[in-house]
Amino acid sequence: MTETVRDNPALARFELGEGDALAVAHYRIADGAMIFTHTEVPWRLRGQGIATRLIAGALDAARARGLRIVPQCSFVADYLERHPEATGESAG
Repeated sequence: MTETVRDNPALARFELGEGDALAVAHYRIADGAMIFTHTEVPWRLRGQGIATRLIAGALDAARARGLRIVPQCSFVADYLERHPEATGESAG
């Protein structure tokens, strides 16, 4: 399995996996923010930490582009709750 999170801007999603076993995090960009709308992980990839690695890489890419992060996806919202440092914003 490919361990690199890839941005696929043509489909507005980040991808991790290979072939038909591809985990994806869908997004849209608006007003200086990357808005994460949905995360999907195929059954055969579940329970392996794939979604966590996918979102960590996607958030890194959003920060590198200077975009704010807006979680409309419950998985991304839960990830940010567990890892508040991942927003890249200071606490004060």
